[in-house]
Amino acid sequence: MIYLRSLIFNIVGYATLGIGCIITSVIGLFSRRIVIPFWNDGLLSFWVWSLKHLAGIEIEIRGRQYLKQEGVIYAGKHESALETYCLSNYIKKASFVLKKELTYIPFFGWAQYFYGMIPVDRSAGSRAMKDMFRHAREKIADGRPVLIFPEGTRRKPGDTPVYKPGVALLYQHLNLPVVPIAVNTGFFWAKSSFLRYPGKVIFEFMEPIQPGLDKKTFMNELQTRLENKCAELNAETMRNYPHNALSK
Repeated sequence: MIYLRSLIFNIVGYATLGIGCIITSVIGLFSRRIVIPFWNDGLLSFWVWSLKHLAGIEIEIRGRQYLKQEGVIYAGKHESALETYCLSNYIKKASFVLKKELTYIPFFGWAQYFYGMIPVDRSAGSRAMKDMFRHAREKIADGRPVLIFPEGTRRKPGDTPVYKPGVALLYQHLNLPVVPIAVNTGFFWAKSSFLRYPGKVIFEFMEPIQPGLDKKTFMNELQTRLENKCAELNAETMRNYPHNALSK
């Protein structure tokens, strides 16, 4: 049953995203203002509905009091593709920091460009950080929050964390609060897995880390908060969905 439900959802879900990217690549040439509501109020709402009714994955948002739509940086754990598709449904107009190589993919990459994502060329060294900061500052000035995954890539639940300095650069130079986002998504949609396990995915928004900390103190605070909260979510998930835990 899980295989069949996963198959049906994958067909519907990826078809929705594919068609959306093609349409975005066209309408973005004429009006970028249409792109964000087209995705957030249309396609992604349908995608989340499909996730629940086809794959059996329900989304729970915790810490809604910390969910702001501008003037903030979000720093989230990254365990699954779910974060990249779902979070825009709740953080409207969020501009994600992503690998520049993704923007080269026909239609998919063009859609990222028109949506207003922030590409980072990892091979460019310090110049990449300067470009990221410049783009992020432009998005913030345009009333858009910035979202970054501090580890830069997807990792399995419980993996040893490897935090990179990009989030600290944004924190220090933009002088904005950083809201950590803890997740348990890897138990339901694992990296490189075809299967979608039913259950309750949790996105927990945490109390903001206010501006003013030095780089080391900030990074320690961010990592401690995220890792401790994710450990709590992992334990909760393993109690509620032991089969999912055994499949990882």
